[in-house]
Amino acid sequence: MLMAHPVVLRNLIEQYDALRVLRAEEGSSQARQRMDDRAYILCVSTGTGDIDTALVAARHGLPGVRPDDDSWLSA
Repeated sequence: MLMAHPVVLRNLIEQYDALRVLRAEEGSSQARQRMDDRAYILCVSTGTGDIDTALVAARHGLPGVRPDDDSWLSA
């Protein structure tokens, strides 16, 4: 599977976290759509099916994480 570049992953995580902190899911339709878009892109970029797993996988894909660590994969 192709993995997004660590800079792209870091940027997506930061954007998603900022939107979550601002409670975008409770905001305008544009804010909710932006958050949903970031969640979708994170899922696609990490080959996962939900945002929680995508965030873990994206964080594992960042530099400094052992490439052979598959502990984030579900059984």
